[in-house]
Amino acid sequence: MTPIRLLVVDDHTLFRRGLIALLSQHDSVAIVGEAADAGEAQRRAAELRPDVILLDNHLPGVRGVDALPGLRDAAPAARVLMLTVSEDEADLAAALKNGAQGYVLKTIEGDALVEAITRCARGESVVSPELTGKLVTALRNANGAAAAAPSDAILTLSPRERDTLRCIARGASNKEIARTLNIAETTVKIHVQHILRKLDLSSRVQAAVYASERGLV
Repeated sequence: MTPIRLLVVDDHTLFRRGLIALLSQHDSVAIVGEAADAGEAQRRAAELRPDVILLDNHLPGVRGVDALPGLRDAAPAARVLMLTVSEDEADLAAALKNGAQGYVLKTIEGDALVEAITRCARGESVVSPELTGKLVTALRNANGAAAAAPSDAILTLSPRERDTLRCIARGASNKEIARTLNIAETTVKIHVQHILRKLDLSSRVQAAVYASERGLV
């Protein structure tokens, strides 16, 4: 498997270097560059075209969530994963609204961070489990963030698809869902596709909000 090309953006040198040293131990990740502020991050993103940008929110001058549009313009194909200490609902909402693929806290374990990076690279939305409740509130308050699905659309889901939807709402990855439901990961992917299609949703984040609003969690 080709390693995920990663750009690390954090203004704290010791933390950034420690993070790079930690992630470099994993063959699935290749650190292609680092940056300490939003301007440098945009230049490096345009130059390096990483698969994933690991972005801190508390940067000098411009916050990470405010730098997202510029980063996406600089490297349109890159996924952005916020790695931050902020549990603020407004920051979470702004990150998702501005195009972040995921939002995880700096308290995350190393292996879990690698898994989050991998999921982002695959196009999955990732949010720290402890932020699930705030995610629901944030997206409810974000105008139009969650697509409105017909109230009876959930009746079209099979029992197994409902089980899968509950797991998505808890922030579980496809691998974790497969383990929980004792089914193949490829089957989970099919269930997720069916859920999004039947509910007329475009992302796992919207599916999580839909499930939470209807008391499935």
